[in-house]
Amino acid sequence: QVQLVESGGGLVQAGGSLRLSCAASGRIGLINVMAWYRQAPGKQRVLVATITSGGSIDYEDSVKGRFTISRDNAKNTVYLQMNSLKPDDTAVYYCNMETPWHDYWGQGTQVTVSS
Repeated sequence: QVQLVESGGGLVQAGGSLRLSCAASGRIGLINVMAWYRQAPGKQRVLVATITSGGSIDYEDSVKGRFTISRDNAKNTVYLQMNSLKPDDTAVYYCNMETPWHDYWGQGTQVTVSS
């Protein structure tokens, strides 16, 4: 059984940094795309960043230049380095891993940015 385990969320002041990690346990197989989503209170879940198996990266406009997504294929792990955090970044962050057969989600980790 595959599980995605997230870590690294927390409370930080505006301008600070956090690094999220998400590791897949179990036999997940080939992971085409790894991604981070976030969901703020009362809002829909939105895509924040993606990284393909070939290394192509894309970001949501509001995080460009501040967030960096990376992946370690040997460890089936995806990271999100978040710098210059703003109160608007406050949300529950979810990792996602897409394989040819299934879409997996983490349980979510809370990120709170105080002003």
